[in-house]
Amino acid sequence: MPAGGISAVHEQARAVLDRVGSAVVGHREPLTLTLAAILAGGHVLLEDLPGLGKTLAARSFAQALGLDFARAQFTPDLLPADLTGAYVYDQSAGVFQFRKGPLFTGLMLADEINRTPPKTQSALLEAMAEKQVTVEGQTFTLDRPFHVLATSNPVEYEGTYPLPEAQLDRFLIRLSFGYPQTGQEQEILRRRLERQAEEQRLDAVTDAHGLLRMQQAVETVEVAEEITAYCVRLAAATRAASGVQVGALPRGSLALVLMARAYAVINGRDFITPEDVKAVAHPVLDHRIVLKPELWMSETSPARIIEQVLNEVPVPAARAIADPASGDTSE
Repeated sequence: MPAGGISAVHEQARAVLDRVGSAVVGHREPLTLTLAAILAGGHVLLEDLPGLGKTLAARSFAQALGLDFARAQFTPDLLPADLTGAYVYDQSAGVFQFRKGPLFTGLMLADEINRTPPKTQSALLEAMAEKQVTVEGQTFTLDRPFHVLATSNPVEYEGTYPLPEAQLDRFLIRLSFGYPQTGQEQEILRRRLERQAEEQRLDAVTDAHGLLRMQQAVETVEVAEEITAYCVRLAAATRAASGVQVGALPRGSLALVLMARAYAVINGRDFITPEDVKAVAHPVLDHRIVLKPELWMSETSPARIIEQVLNEVPVPAARAIADPASGDTSE
């Protein structure tokens, strides 16, 4: 990829982050990871307590990226047709017509995804994995770009349906915003009082076609063989780690490469360094680790396993991760 192309994507990505940051106070790194996941063509699971800006972040990204936005509140009585759409009889024409559901959008907020039954979750899984929905035997292709930002409350378990590993694996990353710092919380109050309105509206930095061009530019970034080998070693190490019942599958090592590539572009580079891989390792791999049942009540966590793996797996030498296209292997 020509350096100018990556530079243009870098500038646009920073502009999107600045625009979203004007609405979402703080959380710059989680927002950067969210944008990297979108540029990598993936979906994001935001697992956090209510009221910490998840919905605002999703709506802000949709506005800054110029995407159509839809929100679905996941409840125990939500049906697959409520997401995909359904055939409705048109009396004037005397035929059944398909009425599209909220999945037919650019960016969809799946709010409290763990509150809906598995049957409805599976309808969302098809859309996330195949970019299509099936209604009464008829398949409808979703327009691109299509991204899902799902939210989940990690504290409440009563009346919820935990996501199966197969669906968790479809999310490129899982992350948390966490509580704002004291100064940031004061800034949230100040901005709300200044604008004298609850709703915020952001001007678009790009549009759907522009986002597709950014994603295509990220796809052209070359990755050194040493980096792919490093990602494979990290994923393999999670499978061999003590206390792990199921480690990261091959989709996990692929997700590491895809996320690290987009993360590097956002930071203005057209090649990946081991630090890029480390920066995205937790959001990419934590939710792909299943601990053995006897460790569920212990202090061991997937995050600790990943941290241990990052400390133990050898890092490629500096000369091995130079830009493959430049031929420069100097340290």
